[in-house]
Amino acid sequence: MDCLFCKIINGDIPSECIYEDEFVYAFNDIDKQAPVHFLIVPKEHIKSADDLEEKHNELIGHIFLVAKKLAKENGLVDGYRVVNNCKEDGGQTVGHIHFHVFGGRSMQWPPG
Repeated sequence: MDCLFCKIINGDIPSECIYEDEFVYAFNDIDKQAPVHFLIVPKEHIKSADDLEEKHNELIGHIFLVAKKLAKENGLVDGYRVVNNCKEDGGQTVGHIHFHVFGGRSMQWPPG
């Protein structure tokens, strides 16, 4: 499979891992858009949010619990933002569902 995130998860491409368990892999974004900016990626290759099925309910819940845990560990006590982009028009640039977590500064709305 020629998926950037699958290669990162498998260790074929180096990353700064901040969390890993049997379901997800989290790492710092190399193009930080906030003082704290990391991604949470499921180990199962799922192309986008449009490809989620009922069987993924627990996985998606787990991702948000990992986001909460990592946000706390990174001192994001005043809040943070979790973003998922879906497909090209939604801003998705890698065909593997992933969640950005941003924090450490005030987030604006709309994001731009």
